[in-house]
Amino acid sequence: MVRTPLERGVEVGGCPVPEDRLYDLERDVWIRSDPDGTATVGILGPLAWFAGPFVQVRFREVEGRIAAGRSVATVESVRYTGAVRLPIEAEIVGRNPAIVERPRLLNDRPYDEGWVVRVRPARPVSGSADGLGTAATIAPALLERIRTQHIRCWPQVPDLELYEIGIECSAILTLLNEELARRPAGTAVLLVTDDPTSPIEMVRWSDQTGHAVLAHRTEGNLHEFLVRKEAHPAPRRRPRG
Repeated sequence: MVRTPLERGVEVGGCPVPEDRLYDLERDVWIRSDPDGTATVGILGPLAWFAGPFVQVRFREVEGRIAAGRSVATVESVRYTGAVRLPIEAEIVGRNPAIVERPRLLNDRPYDEGWVVRVRPARPVSGSADGLGTAATIAPALLERIRTQHIRCWPQVPDLELYEIGIECSAILTLLNEELARRPAGTAVLLVTDDPTSPIEMVRWSDQTGHAVLAHRTEGNLHEFLVRKEAHPAPRRRPRG
């Protein structure tokens, strides 16, 4: 599943940060006040992209009022294991079963469907009183973290990375097609190439195969493409030859 564009938010180092909630940057979590007096807590998007695909979520069996900083869940990816900690004192009123069944929601939808817990705050949530920041106020520190940890935020966390340097784009696309043929629908591949013709060739490839190019970035002479294998590809033109 691909993260939907934010209706209101800012971009920090290429990573989207919604403006409708507060952030605890030290604990890598966000909190959003809801109309019924409860609040929703989830993990920060850059943490999800830094960790890579999550494979397991375990909730802690904690009850009653819980102090700020207490762990309510543990999340695990191939290269990261960490606790999800409350940014405020609160009582848990709901846990998200969807992220237990599909931990990748934490990666692909960290700000909506990938929420972790709903809580009833001990007092109204206040950024100044609780040491929380808005999207704007955390931006400088978050940008520094993104730079030092080399975090790259994509519309979908790659399942596979292909670095093909010094190879013509036609040969690269053959390798990409072979790799996608072995993978299930929904697989996202990050393709990195230095072929200067690749932006044009990738548009043509997408039209011919029906698979999506979700994003394209450049860094120096390198082109980075995030592509996704579609369940029902709909080519828009016939292959050449």
